[in-house]
Amino acid sequence: MVSSLSRPVAAIWIPAHVDPIEPHLMACLDHTRRCRYDLLGIVTTAPWDEVRQMMLDGTVDVVVVAAREHLPPDRTPRIEVAAQGTHPSASSPRGPVPPRRRRPHQG
Repeated sequence: MVSSLSRPVAAIWIPAHVDPIEPHLMACLDHTRRCRYDLLGIVTTAPWDEVRQMMLDGTVDVVVVAAREHLPPDRTPRIEVAAQGTHPSASSPRGPVPPRRRRPHQG
């Protein structure tokens, strides 16, 4: 994993079904360069589970993908960014998120 003296190690993952890969690869390489990641390699034939295992083993700190759609929807661990409006859909295993209820004003 990352120490305070080294840069994060990244792998680029492009799923095997993506064709052509060149524009996606260029976007990932550009992102990796801008973030100053040390690039371990480019993975184009391994399934997500193998890439996930690289993260769990500490082989890589970051996996760079070109598009959110390239990630399996049921992947774990899953990280969601609230600022991008991500929320579980009605078809999600958790179901829809109920609206928050406010307490009546006291005073």
